[in-house]
Amino acid sequence: MAALDAVGGFECRGALGRHDALARAASGVDLLVIATPDAEVARAASQVVPVEGTVVVHLSGSLGLDVLAPHARCGSLHPLVPLPSPDVGAVRLRSGVTFAVAGDPITVVLARALGGTPLTVDDDRRASYHAAASIAANHLVALIGQVERVAASAGLPLDAFAGLMRAATDDAFSLGPRAALTGPAARGDWDTVERHRDELAAMSGHRTELAAYDAMVGLARRLSLDTALSLDPALSLDTALSPDPALSAVEADARAAAGSVDGREPMDGEVRVA
Repeated sequence: MAALDAVGGFECRGALGRHDALARAASGVDLLVIATPDAEVARAASQVVPVEGTVVVHLSGSLGLDVLAPHARCGSLHPLVPLPSPDVGAVRLRSGVTFAVAGDPITVVLARALGGTPLTVDDDRRASYHAAASIAANHLVALIGQVERVAASAGLPLDAFAGLMRAATDDAFSLGPRAALTGPAARGDWDTVERHRDELAAMSGHRTELAAYDAMVGLARRLSLDTALSLDPALSLDTALSPDPALSAVEADARAAAGSVDGREPMDGEVRVA
């Protein structure tokens, strides 16, 4: 509501809380926004008496439009930006972000009014879309949390790595992930990777730290192999990922983490999270 008030052109009538009656929530308004947690959207929508002409919109990234039945005019508007607090959210919603939209055209109107870019995501692609969004935000933050813990074991603050992380992210978007990838996994420097693993094994919660590290080594290796294939079309991915007796255990696990190829099962290599 604060973001819409700031851009003008909308009159916000206020918010209803979890203890308020919802039956008449759609009466006397053009738009009703359901901003509950995902698990509560369908329940909230079902308690509202449908009103002809009123559009009911939810803000979930993972849910389709079916949860808004029985409302005839409905839509979804999901901003691709973290909203950690009302004040920060009101600013970020007007910062030119992408909005995943579906359903009623009013969702496009809202996205553009906020200065954003509407991107239509149909119901049958919502799960894939939201998985990508979760990886981009939630998993990235969790990975930075690991950076903080490992840095602390070296006596360094997280801020010391801020420039590195920002530059790597900028490179990934400007050059593309494949061209931006650097580091020991990309080079196949498994001696260095083993030294990293030895240090992680000495940390508190080492099983989780190693599992996360090994998973990311696997993703980095997959990306580097994809890069090699794009540069040398004569090289098959099956050959690139074929078992090699000379491979270290870490390389084998990294290749296994890259997943099955042409229907083959991944090579032996399992990570357990304690």
